[in-house]
Amino acid sequence: MNADSSSISSTLNTQETADPISANPPERPKLQIRLKQEDGVVKLILPTEAETPASASWNDLWEQLQQRLQAGKRFWQPLTMVHLVAQDRLLDARQLQGIADALSDVALQLQLVSTSRRQTAVAAATAGYSVSQQSKIAPLIPQSTEDAAPLIAEPIYLQMTVRSGMDIRHQGTVIIMGDVNPGGEIFAAGDIIVLGKLRGIAHAGYPNNPQCLIVALQMEPTQLRIADRVARAPETPPPQFEPEIAYVTPQGIRIARASDLKNTSYLRELALPSSQRSD
Repeated sequence: MNADSSSISSTLNTQETADPISANPPERPKLQIRLKQEDGVVKLILPTEAETPASASWNDLWEQLQQRLQAGKRFWQPLTMVHLVAQDRLLDARQLQGIADALSDVALQLQLVSTSRRQTAVAAATAGYSVSQQSKIAPLIPQSTEDAAPLIAEPIYLQMTVRSGMDIRHQGTVIIMGDVNPGGEIFAAGDIIVLGKLRGIAHAGYPNNPQCLIVALQMEPTQLRIADRVARAPETPPPQFEPEIAYVTPQGIRIARASDLKNTSYLRELALPSSQRSD
């Protein structure tokens, strides 16, 4: 009996020591997900890669986002628009949909994705969200003169239709393999090339590079801007559309048929980066 009692006592003591450990699972990595409201818009700011613990997974981020949204849902007005500040995080279509679903559960609506990653920008634009792609590389030497050429990021290629209400912003050239509908807007620090119908607003050379171009297979814009110059399409459309190029002259923005420019030195410079083109 004594041996049995000793055995039982030893087993119980072992269980009592183990139970508290098994009842406390490993703590989740802490992630700095921020929510703030500005001018009627909720900004959802994700932590950068540098701010994210190496042990953190996508599921950790998504679960903590859900917790933050559920805890603060009483503070948001229904159907408030959300601007997702993804910073340098790489997000695919599935992850963006997960974020949009989590926002929808608390009556918020994802509208715009701001990112420094081209893959994230393409995934967001393809999913139908407005996009603002920022450069993730800061200049080593600050620009000191007003006429210095702006930093130009790599081009972004989007195979899609830019619908009404969509806003695409990029610090380089934007190439749309599709149409830009009325109400759609494109802002590019470089050129804008639309391999389809341009019927929305296009602003190339944003904010102050007049050497950029706007090219479209069918030019029917609501408004064209190159740097600080502004132009509108003629009220009477031509009987037949041809590929056209908009560029800046001393008299303002000119729109010309691409075929009319094929023998000019100006058109030959289209292959050069905008910062290398002559006036």
